[in-house]
Amino acid sequence: MLSTACLFLLLVGCAHAQPHLDLPNVPIEDASFRATLVGFTGGSVAGGNRVQVLLNGEEVFPAKLAAIRSARKTITYAQYVFEEGAPAADTAQALAERCRAGVKVHVLVDAVGSLMMPLDYRDWMTEAGCQVVSYRPISPWSLNRANYRNHRRILVVDGRVGITGGSGTSGKWSGNGKEEGQWRDTDMRVEGPVVSQLQGAFAENWLEATGAAIGGPDYFPWPLARKGDVDAQIVRSSPAGGSVAMYTMFLLAMASARHSIYITNPYFVPDEKMVETLLQARRRGVRVVLLLPGAIDHNIVRQASRGGFGRLLKEGVQIHEYKPALLHAKTMVIDSIWSTVGSTNLDRRSFALNEELNLVIYDAGVAKRLEQVFEKDLAESGVVTYKRWASRGLLSRVLELLAVPVRDQL
Repeated sequence: MLSTACLFLLLVGCAHAQPHLDLPNVPIEDASFRATLVGFTGGSVAGGNRVQVLLNGEEVFPAKLAAIRSARKTITYAQYVFEEGAPAADTAQALAERCRAGVKVHVLVDAVGSLMMPLDYRDWMTEAGCQVVSYRPISPWSLNRANYRNHRRILVVDGRVGITGGSGTSGKWSGNGKEEGQWRDTDMRVEGPVVSQLQGAFAENWLEATGAAIGGPDYFPWPLARKGDVDAQIVRSSPAGGSVAMYTMFLLAMASARHSIYITNPYFVPDEKMVETLLQARRRGVRVVLLLPGAIDHNIVRQASRGGFGRLLKEGVQIHEYKPALLHAKTMVIDSIWSTVGSTNLDRRSFALNEELNLVIYDAGVAKRLEQVFEKDLAESGVVTYKRWASRGLLSRVLELLAVPVRDQL
């Protein structure tokens, strides 16, 4: 059903990102890189944060449930996918319990991504007093905006603890991401001043969906105490409002790499500028490694992605396909010192249509932890060689051709 909804969206809108004809040549370790990124993406780099990597459902959902159950004043929760399964039922019940305890709970689910959310889950929350709102419901009078979805994943508790990343709330995200039927994903738990930026992203979407502006010390406590020594910022992109911040962020980071670019992403359908930026990195000696899915939930995206492998492989970009489960993590690490984790796919849908959100981390320790995860995933992946790609079957080639007309909508 969700695939049908996604196909519908391909037919009702166009995706066009602002062209970036030239990019600055600023090494990512240079202090001016931060200022450049802030200048293009807004916000600021906040120091004093604690950041924890959460892998797969076995780490993500216990962390989310613990945060929810610790709430004393407010919970804000935005999710693209909210579907049937133990993680979703547990989350809905935990939110309902906090509502009954007097906590102010705001739940924002995307009308398309959460189309299959069981009515019982919504009833548990609303009957307990939670505010549950669908973002941009589909109707005959809103088809011009039907393609613009809220793809962000946000959980903020008491304005002090936040979790964001790529995971959805569904049984598909159960387990360790290493078995068929499970989804391999990465989230981040954060404490410290950067949480106010995460809360701000939720407030932005809540205001649009409801007309209500949340605020005050229950949502934005000030000052937020330092919890660690990690510098971080939230980058949010809202193409419906004209923002291409996320697209610019990825291009700037790739163009600034001097040693390595490690990308994990499930929907890799880059435009010409992004492909050329990666190839330019290779030409200056940067190791570029892509970790992509061996199987995917939308085969047309897989075919569109694989059709462009040849050019990358010829110039030395390494491509690996994750085998144990469906890869859904969205991470990038540059030069072992800079990293980002979030909701953004490397396709035009994310860059030109969806509301997206990524946590950006300026910290070698976090970058190295994500590199360790990356290397472990590579060990369970198959290598795509140019010879293997060039000898793919006729069916694959036909499907790649069929994907060409809708490539810019993926």
